[in-house]
Amino acid sequence: MAATARTATTTTGTAEVEAVVRHDATLLEDDLRAFIGSLPTEGDLYGAALSRSLYAPVADALASKVGQAALPPAPRAPGHGGPPLRPSIVYWAYRNYRGFPRETGDDTPDLALIRRTAIAVRILLKAAVVLDDIQDGSDVRYGEPALHVTHGVPLALNTASWLIMAALRHAADPAVVAGLVRAVGNGFTGQAGDMSTRAARTRAELLAASHGERVRFWESVAALKTGTLFRMPLDAAVAGLGVVEDERRTLDDAMRRLGLASQLFNDLTDVVPELGGANTHEDFDGLSNRVFLELTDSARPPAQGEQLKSFVLGHPGLQQTLLELSGEAVELKRSAKDGVHRVCRSARSAAYFDVTIERKGHLIDRLHETVRQRAGG
Repeated sequence: MAATARTATTTTGTAEVEAVVRHDATLLEDDLRAFIGSLPTEGDLYGAALSRSLYAPVADALASKVGQAALPPAPRAPGHGGPPLRPSIVYWAYRNYRGFPRETGDDTPDLALIRRTAIAVRILLKAAVVLDDIQDGSDVRYGEPALHVTHGVPLALNTASWLIMAALRHAADPAVVAGLVRAVGNGFTGQAGDMSTRAARTRAELLAASHGERVRFWESVAALKTGTLFRMPLDAAVAGLGVVEDERRTLDDAMRRLGLASQLFNDLTDVVPELGGANTHEDFDGLSNRVFLELTDSARPPAQGEQLKSFVLGHPGLQQTLLELSGEAVELKRSAKDGVHRVCRSARSAAYFDVTIERKGHLIDRLHETVRQRAGG
């Protein structure tokens, strides 16, 4: 199937497939609005207080479009005139293993399970954003104020905790819930690894370690912190659909690779933010950034902050490091797509996956090309 799937991404990424992607993304947006609409409204004194301290921040967190690359608008397409559509890998799993609308009629118990799973995943991802912004001290994310800025840290922490429990309750299916619980644990573990690089002892150990040890440390953190964002939706979906173990392992490995590619992209654009469409440097407080870890081979960097920024941005090996790491990200993404294509049931399924991933994945290729041009390659 691999050769057919690769061809599918260029020759059968048809309007029909994109229409199904948009249809599924519209279902997700409709279901999310229904979930938000089901939140209790003001009633008595207690109800009014709870609305302000819980349900209002919950609605704000879920309604935010921060960080979600959307499909471009298309006249007369499903969802036209509404909010931007964000495809979900959860729905790709359904299309791959249960078929497209003409084959299934889309009136199956599995579709109901997938719809609930997709909402649960979206809720968990929003909870992760809230917690990540607090832990990183980020007041703004992609131009929007962070939830803890608008509602305060205590309410934001409580909101994120409530969202996690609400997501697990909404998923309902035991196999799906088990996968989501596993993913939440992995995400918290990865975040702890990331935050550990701000501690003096861990920083000293990283600087004293060999290059191979530093890379393995980075991969361990990235696979759990960022890789979970890719693995969680697919793992939950295939668990609910009862996909065979061999294919689940193939898909898990592919999502791990996509997570590493995404983390490399994030690390690179922290150092050269204009390559990612931003104009401010971020995250110069820890040693979890792969660029930093690569550059420490030549000299011991300063502690953190402005001195570390000067060390990195003025390093003579910076451009070559950016070129090598951006190339690694491209290769990771390519191998991940190849892995998924091997289990695709049809060319249409492969095209659906590519539309879903490339809405943001194309930025990895563009980043590498920009770095290559800067290096004179």
